[in-house]
Order: sequence, then structure tokens, then C-alpha cells
Amino acid sequence: MDDLEAFARRIFQSQPFSRHLGAELSGCGADHAEITLRIADHHKQQHGFVHGGVISYLADNAITFAGGLALGGDALTSEFKINYLRPGVGSHLIARAHARGKGKRQAVCLCEVIAVADDGTETLCALAQGTVVSATP
Repeated sequence: MDDLEAFARRIFQSQPFSRHLGAELSGCGADHAEITLRIADHHKQQHGFVHGGVISYLADNAITFAGGLALGGDALTSEFKINYLRPGVGSHLIARAHARGKGKRQAVCLCEVIAVADDGTETLCALAQGTVVSATP
């Protein structure tokens, strides 16, 4: 498992967009991944909420990592759906994804995106589902 986690961390660090946003791979395992993002002003839209594109990025990337880890290697998202439930407000966001079904070349994953307030209160702000495929044929 240590090799798989090291692989995941190496892949995450090689993503320029993740570094640009300030996202962090805060946890991962054989079929799950967690990505954390400290909320900054440049992540927000005109109402002061985290932009939907930022929330979508977190869900998509967490799903891809969870599916890739479940499949044992590098992976890509083949489809993705998200439901925004509440505004993203607080100190940071956490995307927690798990592979719920896995075959030889694809995994179906679910993700919860949580907004964490300054006092530590967690609020579910989005739910997502995606299909991840192995990047190697």
C-alpha cells in the first residue's frame, strides 16, 4: 500500500492545476481519496461562495484518484455528474471519494464535498458520481 500511496502523491504533485489552486491530497487508500483546499478569495464567485468550478474540480479529481487507486494505477474520468446542495463557505473544503464498484478497466465512484466552518462544523455542499477508466490499455 505504501507504494500505491507514494504513486498517488507523485501523480498529484505533478498536476499544475492542483498546485495552482492550492489543493492537497490529504489522504488516500486502496479505494478512496481525500483532497483538501483552503478557501481563498480567488476561489470565490461574486456572492462570496466558492465557485462551482472549484467544487467540481475537487469532486472530479478525488473521484479519479479513488478510482485509479481501486484499479491499481493511473486513471482518467470518463463521465462525471455533480449536484450542488449548499454554498461552499468556511475555512476549507474536503472532497472525500470512494470507489463503490470496480471491474477490470473501470470503477464507479461517489464523492462528498464538505465545507468546513472556522469552528470545525462540516456541511455537505455537493455530491458527485463518476466513472473512472484505467489510463493504460
